[in-house]
Amino acid sequence: MSPLIQWYPGHIAKAEKSLKEQLKRVDVILEVRDARIPLSTHHPRIAQWAPDKPCVLVLNRQDMIPSHLREAWREWFKAQGQDIYFTDAKDGKGIKALAKIAAKAGVAVNDRRESRGMRPRSVRTVVIGYPNVGKSALINRLVGRRVVESARKAGVTRQLRWVRIDDNLDLLDAPGILPARLDDQTAAVKLALCDDIGTASYDNQRVAANLVDQLKALQKITQGRVVPEGLLRDRYSVDESIGTGEDYLIAMGEVNYQGDIERAARKLLQDFRKGVLGPVPLEIPPTLAAPAVDPDIEQQPETTTEPESETSAPAETSTSEQPN
Repeated sequence: MSPLIQWYPGHIAKAEKSLKEQLKRVDVILEVRDARIPLSTHHPRIAQWAPDKPCVLVLNRQDMIPSHLREAWREWFKAQGQDIYFTDAKDGKGIKALAKIAAKAGVAVNDRRESRGMRPRSVRTVVIGYPNVGKSALINRLVGRRVVESARKAGVTRQLRWVRIDDNLDLLDAPGILPARLDDQTAAVKLALCDDIGTASYDNQRVAANLVDQLKALQKITQGRVVPEGLLRDRYSVDESIGTGEDYLIAMGEVNYQGDIERAARKLLQDFRKGVLGPVPLEIPPTLAAPAVDPDIEQQPETTTEPESETSAPAETSTSEQPN
């Protein structure tokens, strides 16, 4: 039986407590997800924390999935009553339109203020999402300069900070947040594959083998329209049809790395995460087909009780740039 993947470091527990307090002062939520796994990077408690706040759904890293899949996701989310906006924070695609959308979503705030004889103020927007989905990079693009630390790894942002975009928009940069317990282990593996979770929480060989299995399943159910046939064979000179993901990883190590399976696993993960394999998703709209399920992963029953954090004090929020 494979070990469970769990990751909930102390800084996330602290940030979550502080974030829930700041949500009282926020007008609009920008929920940022990874376009490769937009279902697995949805935090289930956002609606519970701020049920009366408008939420703008952003799928970042649009360049890492095929363009036709973006349209399929748009249609699927629209059928769920949710508009989505694609961005690429790395190259700045979709950023200007996103700023306008966020400001527009907060118009009702100033309408209410004016009706009470109060002056309009900037719209306060919080950027929420799992670790390493590109929240800080998106904020830097919105501001037009590097104002928050950004890197393609989980756990870089550790404290909340207000950033002024212009006279009409203030953004709250929040650390990546995760559920205290990852009950859906299929989703947890996808988080590991996309580098959206701490590296200490998983085994490279296990998740790399799972990547091969998922790509093969997507090739089959979409007939090569989403994941091209022979993708791995052409890259690593090993045919992915030889057996399981574990079989493939062993063969890849023998052919390319003198039998070093760990090196093969790290190379496969690195190439996927950097886009070397091309625009490859791990999830597709349920209307097209269900993603592959790893039979080697123990599924845990859902729980509605949020475990208590061992951390008692919330993280301090920077107030030097906090709006009044």
